[in-house]
Amino acid sequence: MTYSRYVALGDSQTEGLGDGDDVRGHRGWADRFAEQLARANPDLLYANLAVRGRQAAQIRDEQLPVALELRPDLATVMAGMNDIIRPGFDAAQVAAVLEDMFVALTGAGARVVTVTFPDIGAIAPLARPLRPRVLDLNARIRDAAARHGVTLVDTFRLAYVTDARMWSLDRLHASPEGHARFAAGVAHALELPGSDDTWTAPLPALAAPPAWRAAAVEARWLATFLGPWLARRLRGRSSGDGRTAKRPLLTPVIVGDQSISGTSG
Repeated sequence: MTYSRYVALGDSQTEGLGDGDDVRGHRGWADRFAEQLARANPDLLYANLAVRGRQAAQIRDEQLPVALELRPDLATVMAGMNDIIRPGFDAAQVAAVLEDMFVALTGAGARVVTVTFPDIGAIAPLARPLRPRVLDLNARIRDAAARHGVTLVDTFRLAYVTDARMWSLDRLHASPEGHARFAAGVAHALELPGSDDTWTAPLPALAAPPAWRAAAVEARWLATFLGPWLARRLRGRSSGDGRTAKRPLLTPVIVGDQSISGTSG
């Protein structure tokens, strides 16, 4: 089937961080996916309500009411990673919030797509203690998606998803390659014209870096990304403070225009 009203809900991944910048704007997988949708239906209208830093309950409380007012026939929901990396994480509570969104959106007649999360400990070694949280939440997402007929893109099962080339230097956001692959994965899950399973193919093998270079990369990541992130947490701040959705209204998608979407407010 074709879709005419697509609404994306989520956090920084759906906003598109890692695929552009705050000056030119962020493209991201949802914009890329919307372009593919528009090839099948040039009349497609698309809204992206995602805001960086948002936790699952914030996405439900802030974005879900807006999404329902837009009456989508297709919605994507990506939420939970910002909960996983914070103290006090409760997988059952986060999954219940996700299920609230699944119920509301499917009840309003939308086809809903969601995702499992990759093994973040394989992306950033210091995050290895969080792996049980990822496993727990992923299992609950799979169950909730099955209960409500939600289409699931199960990224955790793909080993290449933790490849460094799939992630930007901060290891928190997908690289342009990662965003492109995930967009292709959503298209394939929905069996869009022109989609196939090539997005699941492993990346070409690379030689392992020498130990000294790996250590230098870790040190640079600690100083450049982890340190500032921890500092924001200690001050009770979020990267999304003061920001709004980059595409809050349903607007047409221009196919073939490779310019990156406008920045969020």
